[in-house]
Amino acid sequence: MRVGVDVGGTNTDAVLMQGRAVLAAAKAPTSADVVSGMISAIRKALDDSGVAAEKIGSVMVGTTQFINAFVERKHLSDVAIMRIALPMTAGIPPLVDWPDDLRQAIDSHIYMIRGGCYYTGQDYLPADEQAIVAAAKDIARKGIGAIALTSIFSPIRPDIEERAAALIRSVAPDVSITLSHQLGGLSLIERENACIINASLLSLARTVMASFRQSLQALNIKAELYVTQNDGTLMRADYAEQYPVMTCSAGPTNSMRGAGFLSDLEEAIVIDIGGTSTDVGFLKHGFPRESTDASDVGGVRTNFNMPDVLSVGLGGGSIITTADGLSVGPQSVGNQLLQEARIFGGQTLTATDIAVALGQCELGDKALLNDLPQQVRDAAMDVICRKVETAIDRIKTNARAVPAILVGGGHILLHRTPRGVAQVHRPEHATVANAIGAAMAQVGARIKRIVDYSESGRETVIDQVSRQARAMVVKAGGIPATVTIVEIEEMPMTHIQNNAVSLKVRAVGDLAMEL
Repeated sequence: MRVGVDVGGTNTDAVLMQGRAVLAAAKAPTSADVVSGMISAIRKALDDSGVAAEKIGSVMVGTTQFINAFVERKHLSDVAIMRIALPMTAGIPPLVDWPDDLRQAIDSHIYMIRGGCYYTGQDYLPADEQAIVAAAKDIARKGIGAIALTSIFSPIRPDIEERAAALIRSVAPDVSITLSHQLGGLSLIERENACIINASLLSLARTVMASFRQSLQALNIKAELYVTQNDGTLMRADYAEQYPVMTCSAGPTNSMRGAGFLSDLEEAIVIDIGGTSTDVGFLKHGFPRESTDASDVGGVRTNFNMPDVLSVGLGGGSIITTADGLSVGPQSVGNQLLQEARIFGGQTLTATDIAVALGQCELGDKALLNDLPQQVRDAAMDVICRKVETAIDRIKTNARAVPAILVGGGHILLHRTPRGVAQVHRPEHATVANAIGAAMAQVGARIKRIVDYSESGRETVIDQVSRQARAMVVKAGGIPATVTIVEIEEMPMTHIQNNAVSLKVRAVGDLAMEL
């Protein structure tokens, strides 16, 4: 059996699953320390199912703690930024496109080092190792605990960053180092940005993972702990401590994967309505469609893999205003719905009040809305539906009507089928689709590198990289017989050399930890 947990900004959801069956589901408010809220949700799921803690074989957690911290500029560490590229790139220093408040939040210290390679992989100047050591000593003297290390074209020549990291550790063994080639593609600025974001979150990642482990220890659960990442697959908790940036979009990804799992649909629009916002995305082959554009994380441009999800300010707590015309959101009462909404005795008219007034669900005291004019009720619902329809139109790639899966705690808001949708599926356990997406996540591996087909031939190279991706999945805990290649992407690199190709291979497999 396995437990799936989603630690959101408002609620912590937990589900207990055996195979494809959901044995129990529970919700609890997310606590400031994370621990008590997580304990409460898991304990309720275990109590409701009657399953003993020692029967749990694995625990999968999805969290928005890291993306929330970065967006809110909270709990970020000071970062030393080391770029090995001079004399190239001198005109565009690190952080050039970052918001001012974010630069201040990480109190950055920049070190520009001579050295690097051309796009062919050939050195144009050896890395200045003396400067690297001197910078490392200065970083240690200042007491900075995290370094974001980037070199130009490092996905082609990762050895430059690896050698620099070894030199840094020789004089500053306690510093945490993030290497950019492990996070992004060729583009220097976007890859460097992802590296810096990751470095700024390392201290928080250790604290959050310790909280997760503390929660399981308090519940006497001795199972292996996994964390879901942006593409809907799993990584071990110790890996998440090193690469927290890889979890930044795990929340909407888990909801989409859970929606597909609950509905048995692999191609569909997913509408996830929460308390404050609605995420709309598209499932392709059972996984969220990935964005082809550069990703924006907290106002910073990055280039790592993110789901193509559109967020709009619509949720169960969205505030309804009638002054100067009727509007719904984007302001929300958030986690104060039970205190602020009119059906619970509050003074704020919310989207949930409208759903109750129109008989779409039974919550609170409907009689408290007797003075609400029918015109306001209908107009508010029209606005809600138009918001969802607009988001669907923007996420679709053609006019063909497609099925949609409706999930999230605020799914009660949408009562009619939106335009452009063939059929709306409302699966059981829709309110905890995010936790279910975490619970049924698979182990994954992705290899992206520049290859030359002229040496061994296309089929041989792809087979070799595919074998490596499969081996990585097995090493991460995947069952060998279930490992499959789900994506092979080739892009000719015409500006580098003949037959050079950017090759991406992705493999997934079922986790081998379930009892």
